[in-house]
Amino acid sequence: MHCVKLLGQSLMARDFNRQVAELHVRAAVLNRHVALGIPITEPAG
Repeated sequence: MHCVKLLGQSLMARDFNRQVAELHVRAAVLNRHVALGIPITEPAG
């Protein structure tokens, strides 16, 4: 939840459909940051 608050604590859009789109964008940003933080391990040799 802390990461979501870093992206802004409240929604900026007034229209419901735009609020949904804004949340989708936030989720995509968080998923991308999580994906960047996961190490890719490969066997040596």
